[in-house]
Amino acid sequence: MPSFDIVSKVDLQTLDNAVNTVKKEVTNRFDFKGSHVVIELNKKDLVLNIEVDSDMKLGQVLDVLISRSMRQGLEATIYDQSKEPYQSGKVYKKEVPIRNGIKQEDAKKIVKLIKDSGTKVQAAIMDDIVRVTGKKIDDLQEVIQKCREANLGIPLQYINMKS
Repeated sequence: MPSFDIVSKVDLQTLDNAVNTVKKEVTNRFDFKGSHVVIELNKKDLVLNIEVDSDMKLGQVLDVLISRSMRQGLEATIYDQSKEPYQSGKVYKKEVPIRNGIKQEDAKKIVKLIKDSGTKVQAAIMDDIVRVTGKKIDDLQEVIQKCREANLGIPLQYINMKS
């Protein structure tokens, strides 16, 4: 039976390249000359730590980060910007967690979306992967289209298509 997997994975090397590109651009920009800007990627915990002088510069760094990441082929939704920045002395700090893997509640949303679509496929949650199986590849392609249109707020990739 044909099947495929729905995953949400971030390529760490591509992410690291995007962060290094942002660091290089920020050091070369005129409006950041002489400013305190620190951008660190913690690869173990998948957290991006940003320190800047002002709230406005924090917004500019985040804009550059998202635009450079999208040029590298990463989606903007991998950055969880729900945490508010906090001030520590004269600097503003923000922790930006990187979304990697499908959480259980997101996996349940995906399965519910697939079941509500009315296509003749089965969806099963396997850790941080949702496996979809069906009798026809056309049904699987329809499920992929439905998931892309749903805008679930997480970056999804569709891998291991087997017929």
